Order: sequence, then C-alpha cells, then structure tokens
Amino acid sequence: MRRACFRRAGCVPAVGLGTWGIGGGFWTPDRSRDAEWIEAIRHAIGRGIKLIDTAEMYGGGHAEELVGAAIRGFPRDELFIVTKVWPTHAGYDDVIKAARRSSSRLGTYIDLYLLHAPSSAAPVCETIRAFEALVDAGVIRYFGVSNFSLGELLEAEACAKKHELAAVQNYYSLYHRRDELDVIPYALSNGMAYIAYTPLERGAIARDARLAEVGKKYGATAVQVALAWYVRRGVVPIPKSERKEHIDEIAGALALELSGEDFEAIARMFPAAARPRLF
Repeated sequence: MRRACFRRAGCVPAVGLGTWGIGGGFWTPDRSRDAEWIEAIRHAIGRGIKLIDTAEMYGGGHAEELVGAAIRGFPRDELFIVTKVWPTHAGYDDVIKAARRSSSRLGTYIDLYLLHAPSSAAPVCETIRAFEALVDAGVIRYFGVSNFSLGELLEAEACAKKHELAAVQNYYSLYHRRDELDVIPYALSNGMAYIAYTPLERGAIARDARLAEVGKKYGATAVQVALAWYVRRGVVPIPKSERKEHIDEIAGALALELSGEDFEAIARMFPAAARPRLF
C-alpha cells in the first residue's frame, strides 16, 4: 500500500476515498442503496484505497454507518478513517458527544477527527481542547481542521497544548491551486498532512485533454495523471466515487510515478498561485 508520511500524522494511505453523497446528503439519510455503497467502499479498500473520509453531516451520520459496515473484516491497522464534526457542534461538550456518536456509528476509533469548518458557535480553542481530551481518551488518534485559511489554521494551532494539530483538509485541485499560496507550504513544512477534497473537479479532470495527452506516455488516464501529480506534490487527494470502474481507475494511480519533467510540465499547464505569502 502506497503511503504518504507526515511528522504529525504518521504514515497515511497516499490516496483516499471521499464519501460525500454516499448514504444521503446534507443531514438527510438515504438508505435506498446501502448494499451498493457498502460494496463500493469494500471494493476500494480491496484495491488499496485504505483512507476513507466521511463526516457526521453526510446523511446525518448514515455515511459513517456505511463506512463502519464496509470496514468490518479488514485489518484495522491498515485503514485510516477520517471523519468531521459540524461547526454547530464545536463547543467542548458537543464535540465530545459528537465524536463518541461518530465512533459508535463507525464501530471503531477515529484516526483523524476534523472540525468541518470554522465555527461561530464556539471559540476554536474550546474545540481544540475537546479534541485533545478525545486523544487522551482513545476515541481519536489525531485531530485537525477543514476549510480553514492560513490565519485560521495558525489560530487553531496556537490553541493546541498537549497534542499537535495534525492535518488540514481543504478544496484543492489542478484547477484550484489557491492553497499553494500559503496553507500547503505551511502545512507540509511543519509536518501536517494536507488532504485535498474535490481533486477531480466533479468529473472535469477526467475530460482534460492536456492530462490525457500526458497519460498516453504511461498508459494512464487523465484522472490517474492528476492523482499521481497530487501525490508527488505531497498532498493526499480524496476523490469521491461509488462506481467500481471509477474506483479501479483511482486505484490505478497508486502505481503511477510521473517523471520530474512531466510533473513540472503539468504544473505549467494550469494557472498557479503567483507567489507564496509570508507566514
């Protein structure tokens, strides 16, 4: 299994599977395709995609239930399960309760627990204090934040007293490289994992002729080229898929190694951040 290693988060699978839309939508469960969704997640794990990302908001917790059902029987120490607490649950007591509910639905401890977005419901230090208590209690292994700017990330990081903030998960793709200005260089230079959601731009990357042309050299698709580029960039992409053929395509990226020349050529193909900001 190909892994990416970070000082604060340890070694994690290099490519993950997102589950937004699996098991329902925004706080609303959908149980009509449970068997299909469980089989899709199990298929991904079997193909080496062993980081699974979910959230309490996805289907009102039903996505977590499906992940929990899907991972049964797989060696737990080979998996890396990420879930997220919604900002309205960011207060100390609410975080503790939400994490325990998520852990119960998953049927296991949580490898990485993230605040889904900045919260107006509670100071971020209160959330981080709860995260640290959850680490001490063995409910979670690591914690981090999602949809945070660099300033917000620095504020959250300063709150951590007993355990380090291990990861940040933001929107990032070849079409949206804004975080290269500051969040990615700061995270990676300080040992945090950077997890990229929507890395395939909801199917647009698959239709990119430039990436497809590069892929011809490797017998790879545009999707596989993009995912291999992210891995070489040092970030962990978590594309969402529920179709086995698409999961197989994603898994194929785990064996693809781009040359330095092609990595740089791809970087030049897409608009990038002008220059890093100071932090």
